[in-house]
Amino acid sequence: MTLDFVKMNGAGNDFVMLDNRDLSLSLSKEDIALLCDRHRGVGADGLLAVEPAQNGADFRMRYYNADGGEAEMCGNGARCFARFAQKLTGGDKPIRFETPAGVIGAEYFGDQVRVQLSEPFDLSLGEDIEILGSQRTIHNLNTGVPHAVVVVPDLEKVDIRPEGSAIRYHERYAPAGTNVNFMQVEDDSSIAIRTYERGVEDETLACGTGMVANAIIHHLLTGVESPIRVRVRGGDVLEVAFEGDVDSGFRNVTLTGPADFVFEGVVDLPD
Repeated sequence: MTLDFVKMNGAGNDFVMLDNRDLSLSLSKEDIALLCDRHRGVGADGLLAVEPAQNGADFRMRYYNADGGEAEMCGNGARCFARFAQKLTGGDKPIRFETPAGVIGAEYFGDQVRVQLSEPFDLSLGEDIEILGSQRTIHNLNTGVPHAVVVVPDLEKVDIRPEGSAIRYHERYAPAGTNVNFMQVEDDSSIAIRTYERGVEDETLACGTGMVANAIIHHLLTGVESPIRVRVRGGDVLEVAFEGDVDSGFRNVTLTGPADFVFEGVVDLPD
């Protein structure tokens, strides 16, 4: 099968983008994993497909991790999805698109995109869990997908693969697992994070839903008000804004940052 694709990245989080508005594409989990393979395919942290809306929005976003499994949401992917949809349609007005995590809104500021995400849930702070023989204090929040957050004094000293994997597969998060973030406070309104993503099973250069989870948890732990700047492993600094509090819940959650086109091409998949 011959497939047209576009490669994009949002703050270093990279994606294979497909136009499936006519629903002609039906890819298997193995097909998606091959496309995302950095040695045998295009190479990406995940795959995004534009499909027709089912419930009154402009589009439907389908997101798959690099292992081929479908996920509910991806913040960086949502920004890339919005710019890709803009490229397909030639429009520049705000759009809304459906995801399993809810309807997402997006608006454009040049090559920057601001997405309004669904309301976070499943908040828990200060859980002590034994990880690799030592106690870790972990905070949790679902921002479309589940995230665990560990505050550390020095990001560079985190051995992210074994530590991230141990938390991701801990029985506390069974059976679905969780994404894992390590957060360092840079100043009152700025944090830096590193993220181990489930489905990729490795560190990624950025994670949009992870940025939101870390920013809100930073607010809850320190009282710092929105907006909060988040520096990711790829070096980009994005802005997370929100309203609300722990009692009434958080709403109007937005993530603003880049969504860049890298290249487009054609790839052959085995029949």
